[in-house]
Amino acid sequence: MTIREKLEQIEKEILAPQACLSVNSKGRAKPESPHSFRTAFQRDRDRIIHSKSFRRLKHKTQVFLAPFGDHFRTRLTHTLEVSQIARTIAKALRLNEDLTEAIALGHDLGHTPFGHAGEETLAGLLPGGFTHYEQSLRVVEKLEYEGKGLNLTVEVREGIGMHSKGRGEILENDLEDMPSTLEGQIVRVSDVIAYVNHDIDDALRAEVIKEKDIPQNLVRILGRWHASRIDRMVVDVVTSSLQAGLERIAMSPGVMDAVVALREFLYERVYGSAFALEEVERARKVVTDLYDYVIKHPDGYVKPYPQSDPLADRAADFIAGMTDRYALALFQELFMPRSIV
Repeated sequence: MTIREKLEQIEKEILAPQACLSVNSKGRAKPESPHSFRTAFQRDRDRIIHSKSFRRLKHKTQVFLAPFGDHFRTRLTHTLEVSQIARTIAKALRLNEDLTEAIALGHDLGHTPFGHAGEETLAGLLPGGFTHYEQSLRVVEKLEYEGKGLNLTVEVREGIGMHSKGRGEILENDLEDMPSTLEGQIVRVSDVIAYVNHDIDDALRAEVIKEKDIPQNLVRILGRWHASRIDRMVVDVVTSSLQAGLERIAMSPGVMDAVVALREFLYERVYGSAFALEEVERARKVVTDLYDYVIKHPDGYVKPYPQSDPLADRAADFIAGMTDRYALALFQELFMPRSIV
């Protein structure tokens, strides 16, 4: 028996019956020989961590564009926080932690520079629209490894592609609109838990809001401090999911309503603040001008793959793959060249 087979056997012995076992994976688009000591989901996690798109997350904005300060979140730190929260829930429920971690680490690989401002701008520019969750799936299937993709398992790809619906339902009532694995559902709710908490933290740090601005009824339900809010939400997900017999990942109605209300508070007071809207206009200008330029001058920017895809989509691949700093630097190089004195 190989080390991998022993690990697969341990999964069968210790994980809940509802867990997605590595040995039961639906496999990959391109079949591969099993690894001698890593399970299928462990290999997926490792491929994501070693990808170029994962490394670029460290210089992609979460909310505030190129913030002045060392402690504001980036897309990478957001991803790590989602992974930590998701793994905590998965372990408590005896679900597959490796699958959960792989989905969490890959869920935002397709996110644009400049956060949601960049995403909304590309969505308006592309004939077929644009979402970061569909782009994340495109990254792992068609763009990484020079167009070969990472060849991830079905379960990880599904979890990445269905990890979000933007401002829509956190946990859909119709399970057809949710990841089929409980591990994928965990990442979906963990993504929201992470960003509603750390975006408040960053907004307080940036002095966009003050502690007293947070609605007191939400403070009473979820807690006053960053750590206590996260703990309240995580404990509620674990408790509610167990009460539901692990038929799905769940939140109690009271906590769910409070989380949704907290998210709406963020949209109104942070994402829709005068400070944020000024940044949105800046991001929209940079992304739009770069996209238009790349469409007209694709050589040196647009990759030749996927070969069958239109230029517009491949131009969007280039723009979405940019870090904030690279986008700003290229914008300055193209449209604000230094004068020769």
